[in-house]
Amino acid sequence: MSKTEKYKDSGLSIETRVKDLLSRMTLEEKIAQLGSVFQGAVQENDKFSPVKAKKALEHGIGQISAPALNVKFTSRNIAEFTNAIQKYLIEKTRLGIPAMMHEECLSGFRANGATIFPQNIGMASTWEPELMQRITSVIRRQMKATGLHQGLAPMIDITRDPRWGRCEESFGEDPYLASRFAVAYVRGLQGDDITNGIVATLKHFAGHGLPEAGLNCAPVHVGSRYFREVFLYPFEKAVKEAGALSVMNAYHEIDGVPCAASKWLLTDLLRDEWGFDGLVVSDYFAIDQLMTYHHVAGTKGEAAAMALAAGLDIELPFNNCYAEPLLAAVKNGEVPVSLVDLSVSRMLAFKYRLGIFDNPYVDEKAAVGVFDTAEDRALAREAAQKAIILLKNDNNLLPLKKDVKTIAVIGPSADSQRNLLGDYTFASHDAFEVSKDDKTGAEAFNWKNKGFEERKVTSQRVVSILEGIKNTVGRNTKILYTKGCEVKGEDKSGFPSAVKAAKAADVAVVVVGDKSGLMPDNTSGEMRDRETLNLPGVQEDLVKAIYETGTPVVLVLATGRPTVMKWLAENIPAITCAWEPGEEGGNAVADVLYGDYNPGGKLPNSFPLYEGQIPIYYAHKPSGRKKDTWTDYVEGTATPLYCFGHGLSYATFKFSNLVIVKAKITATGTLTVKCDVKNTGKRAGDEVVQLYINDVVASITRPVKELKAFERVTLKPGEAKTVTFSVPADALAFYNIDMERKVEPGMFKVMVGNSSVNILLEGEFEVI
Repeated sequence: MSKTEKYKDSGLSIETRVKDLLSRMTLEEKIAQLGSVFQGAVQENDKFSPVKAKKALEHGIGQISAPALNVKFTSRNIAEFTNAIQKYLIEKTRLGIPAMMHEECLSGFRANGATIFPQNIGMASTWEPELMQRITSVIRRQMKATGLHQGLAPMIDITRDPRWGRCEESFGEDPYLASRFAVAYVRGLQGDDITNGIVATLKHFAGHGLPEAGLNCAPVHVGSRYFREVFLYPFEKAVKEAGALSVMNAYHEIDGVPCAASKWLLTDLLRDEWGFDGLVVSDYFAIDQLMTYHHVAGTKGEAAAMALAAGLDIELPFNNCYAEPLLAAVKNGEVPVSLVDLSVSRMLAFKYRLGIFDNPYVDEKAAVGVFDTAEDRALAREAAQKAIILLKNDNNLLPLKKDVKTIAVIGPSADSQRNLLGDYTFASHDAFEVSKDDKTGAEAFNWKNKGFEERKVTSQRVVSILEGIKNTVGRNTKILYTKGCEVKGEDKSGFPSAVKAAKAADVAVVVVGDKSGLMPDNTSGEMRDRETLNLPGVQEDLVKAIYETGTPVVLVLATGRPTVMKWLAENIPAITCAWEPGEEGGNAVADVLYGDYNPGGKLPNSFPLYEGQIPIYYAHKPSGRKKDTWTDYVEGTATPLYCFGHGLSYATFKFSNLVIVKAKITATGTLTVKCDVKNTGKRAGDEVVQLYINDVVASITRPVKELKAFERVTLKPGEAKTVTFSVPADALAFYNIDMERKVEPGMFKVMVGNSSVNILLEGEFEVI
């Protein structure tokens, strides 16, 4: 290192190093730092290619996209690949600037063999944010060992239209519940020291979960107050409370302005108002979409100028608009160099903060064995158990006895590993591959409905529900398995065998639901929005046929979104919701069905009775869901099938002794609420104590109730516990008529229960 090369001197401040490095960079090198390349651009025959890198990395690069997305890569291979990229950049480019590496990590690191945890909607169903933090600590360890720096998660959109395919990726309909999981996710992924952590990326900023007609990327229609109090709330908490270091724009528009071009959203609010000091990265192809999708830009150069001016620092996943088009725009004087320098400085500072300049490599040998340890699998099983929701259990049909003589296991997801996984797991991405040519943008993907390659899942030892049942039942139990039908399609040729199996059994476990992913044969996930929310294909007809045999039916939902299931709820005696439970899902479901684990999960989304109720959520305004003179609708009720917070147990619980410590608090004080919870059942179990608040009279209409605190408690038979909630008065604030966030004086109602409908204790207090 030359004495004049201050940017290489680790003893100097980041500001000094960035300033020195920026002064040495050509315009081409600067713009390269604002872009990215997909791993295929520097890979040949499953290895790093110096020949391809000479072209792709000529001027350096900001980020490498998805370096782990290769079916042949082990954890060590990923480490070798990322090290090879860094070595090339440091030794073969003029300034030796290393790259950031990012990957998906929604329900686990998207790498072959990495642990697959329950999808986010399942994690929210645990109502245990601490569990989320433990999981993202594991994800951090696995990603860090293989040379990664950034995870494109968590997805913290508030989902109030379950037709939207990405509902499964979210933490549900409630901003407070989502905020607690967002904070926990970020803390676990980033850790206490970001040089040993993985950068969390909050997405999608913001409002993505209420798209017009439930269609992905469609316009979002929200007022400014509703936008701030509901959709922005978890983002604000994740930035201010957890210190999230990256934010990703959403695809859609709000009031005519695409999020990728919104200076108010990406700069004025995020940086100036909230104090965010990290990187804003584009969702894949979002900058190009300003031209191709939203038509607010006529060229790629115009799109680049709009996004950069709005505060969007980095383009993912390819060099596209932030490449030759941006270079030309700067040279033509259409974009000031100072604007480029601002985002480049942020990128360089980020790399210094992460320690990439001073420690660019990882120990390749240490990466061996880092994936899916016994402890990781145990955590995946615990999470899957805690995520399962017992929706219905008439006459205590569940738990089943292990010595039942014959059990029929039926359904398209009963013996499926694939259908237990969410859309951003490694196995769910078998359906597309990256083009080997030099295309950029969406056209660089060869979108092929290739079908599922089973070897990709079996290599990760995903346990199907059928396998889990086999692992659990007694030796003398006979298991009759038949598929019955596919997830999609009208083929009923498998019905006779399913009916025959059910007639021969003492009980039938029917496993139905979705296949999650991004392809046309998927029924849930990104780009897989639905017009109806019934079970896809002929699955409900299959259940009805089995029900008509007279054999008791236990229904297991392996689904990605709330389902419309009126007939099923009225007729099937026992129903569990397992969502997309991950690699240990089969064992976890069997644990619940046979009573080795007592379910305690609660719904993070309301289940509509029928699609015409959408959007349906518990925290509606007084005039929302309001009865008309005659009835809610001409056809029927406005009440959901299953409410937010609902979930049963094999135990029973009693709530008592509500205590509001102070009947009056100030606007800067704290509300303290206590209550006793006792297990009055015959087995140990979990209950989630939920605290809701209502502002009785306010200057702006307020929701009929809002979740403000919760706690999941485990109690032995006969055991009681006092649960104490401390709610700062600031949590009661809202945006008043002047759009000022204030806590107003007045009376507030306290409601404590085990769901948003089943309120068991009530009281009130006053803010003075």
